[in-house]
Amino acid sequence: MKHILSDRYLNKEILRLSIPSILANLTVPLVGMVDTALAGHLTDVSGGGSAAFIGGISVGAMLLNLLYWNFFFLRTGTGGLTAQAYGREDPHECARIFVRGIGFAAAVSLLILLLQVPLARLGMLVVNASPRVCELALRYFFIRIWAVPATVGLMVFRGWFVGMQDSVSSMWTDLIVNFVNIGASVLLTFGIFGWGGLGFDGIAAGTVVAQYAGLLYAVLVCIFKYHKVFATVTRSDAGELLHPANLKPFLQMNGNLLGRSLCFTGIYMGYTIIAATFGDVLLACSSIMMQLLMIFSYFTDGFAYAGEALTGRFIGARDELLLRRTVRYVFVWSMGISVLFIGVYALIGGPLVRLFTSDVLVVDACRRFLPWLLLMPPVGCAAFTWDGIYLGATSSRSLFISMGLAMLGFFGVWFGFVLISLWTTGGGPLPEGDIRLHVLLAAYFIHLAARTVYLTAAYRREIHI
Repeated sequence: MKHILSDRYLNKEILRLSIPSILANLTVPLVGMVDTALAGHLTDVSGGGSAAFIGGISVGAMLLNLLYWNFFFLRTGTGGLTAQAYGREDPHECARIFVRGIGFAAAVSLLILLLQVPLARLGMLVVNASPRVCELALRYFFIRIWAVPATVGLMVFRGWFVGMQDSVSSMWTDLIVNFVNIGASVLLTFGIFGWGGLGFDGIAAGTVVAQYAGLLYAVLVCIFKYHKVFATVTRSDAGELLHPANLKPFLQMNGNLLGRSLCFTGIYMGYTIIAATFGDVLLACSSIMMQLLMIFSYFTDGFAYAGEALTGRFIGARDELLLRRTVRYVFVWSMGISVLFIGVYALIGGPLVRLFTSDVLVVDACRRFLPWLLLMPPVGCAAFTWDGIYLGATSSRSLFISMGLAMLGFFGVWFGFVLISLWTTGGGPLPEGDIRLHVLLAAYFIHLAARTVYLTAAYRREIHI
């Protein structure tokens, strides 16, 4: 394989790996839209209208996402290690990595289920909502929490499929989860054939059904497509996988990725909590700005996954030339996405905002912040792409450091603004108007820039054979 792949073939590989991930990513917003629509058509017997149901889903989903984000290292850690074993043409090690990851996921799932009540109470401490919304959020949480074995397990499956250069199986897993989620939630909420359904509880139950449907599909893929890979695992491997010498690099890498996840969670929680103090209009603007930024990430993430798979593969194959060419071409595609979305935001930024809201005050306010959307794509695409490349190289320490610096940059900008405001006003309140959201968006931009600058500077030192 060394040095024989043409540039055309390498670009085809990048597209083969990225396009299925992009297609799967594009279905993600549909699930949230359908869940919100279902809640919006329910009648609250307490007389509060549908707003309480929508709020309950929003808060409950936030609590679960905060929990799951902390275990996303199971996907990212599995992908890079598997890709390197794949590049070494070592199916036995590929299988061992999967078994180790799925065993860890099972232990994590059991722990979460045992601690679900204190975890829910801890999460509700950061929620400032009405009693009815809090009640519904907990109902939603305690139903969906039973999907945790499937949800956490699927992180391992998705990472392993990416490492095996099989983005199609990962895509179908995501599509099955998302479309079963939509169908099951509709049926379980409103019922069928004379059955009245579960109402609000059906929305959460549909998500549980969907997660296990995706898990079943992923298991069947492993049985029918990768049975020869798993046939290399013997009973003696189970004991070896738990040996301290084998566990140490696994735990060290995933420990760094867990730290990275905690920093990531801190930034996004900070963004939401700070924006919540701005008043209803600016809070809505901050949410819409984030949703618009997420659109280009759905595309960039596909190329980041391709970079992860191919970087790990060529490091495993010890092919320095193909490694460097992969990084170069993945960045060409990623930067192409950034240029495309600068054009999209410049030409139809206003109409995109109106897709999210018809409130004239919010639409007018959002227009004042649209220039930030022209600055974010280049640094955002670079940061996300570097993440994939470093994950493929299993350079988790650099990812942890870059995200730590990003968190310092984010909060440094915001609290720097707070301190300057307090000094200039003699301890008075923060300035009113748009300046607060401009500073918050600047802080978010700096967090992306910090990741990009650090990972770019460390590239030659960290990404090598």
